[in-house]
Amino acid sequence: MIIERNSKEVIIRLPASINTDDLQDFIDYTRYKELTSKSKATQKGIDDPADEINKNWWAENRQRFINENKIIVDTFDKIGEITL
Repeated sequence: MIIERNSKEVIIRLPASINTDDLQDFIDYTRYKELTSKSKATQKGIDDPADEINKNWWAENRQRFINENKIIVDTFDKIGEITL
């Protein structure tokens, strides 16, 4: 691996044998760091709206999941009754 720096950029030279999935993860992380480097957002400022979104989503979708789980449990119970 060779790392070079000039006045405009950092150049990283890697062997062709490098795992491309790992390289993509590295590039994605580097892009994230670049995009967020000048952000003034705090973790609390991000967590609060995310918590509110999750709370609202769950309130709207809770019944759907509870019903689906009940169907699964009822089906499992019936299968258990048949095999006994």
